[in-house]
Amino acid sequence: MKQHFFTAGILTISDKGAAGEREDASGEVIKELLQEAGYQIERYHIVPDEREAIEKELLHMSDHMGLNLILTTGGTGFGPRDITPEVTKSVIDREAPGISEAMRINSLSITPKGMLSRGVSGIRGRTLIVNLPGSPKAVRESLEYILSPLKHGLEILLGRASECSR
Repeated sequence: MKQHFFTAGILTISDKGAAGEREDASGEVIKELLQEAGYQIERYHIVPDEREAIEKELLHMSDHMGLNLILTTGGTGFGPRDITPEVTKSVIDREAPGISEAMRINSLSITPKGMLSRGVSGIRGRTLIVNLPGSPKAVRESLEYILSPLKHGLEILLGRASECSR
């Protein structure tokens, strides 16, 4: 039996997904990669691109459930309803820009369109929130790139490791 080191929540932001008009392939990719990495997925939810719905779910997962990691997918592009980064910034206490910068750098090595991601990352209490892109391919590329360093960051956040340990 695989030992679970961290708890996680997956939040898909999609009008069509929330309405049941589109399968959430990106959320499934996140679920698969997190489970392979030993995370215990405590919550998976889909909400429309609406500030109140996104904020309510981020606060529920962080403040009420106390999850270690929340990964969002969707709502990070240039569309008029893409507000995930703005809502994330409104709920975090501290930004963790290196995570999102690393994902963009990795994405840019694959496609110039990587520069169009507006995703942010940050900490609320003892929860790390990371905005992933919306497409399943970009989610896989981004999450595979950051998963190993995320483990160390979470260990530090939760007091299980010091910043100098590698």
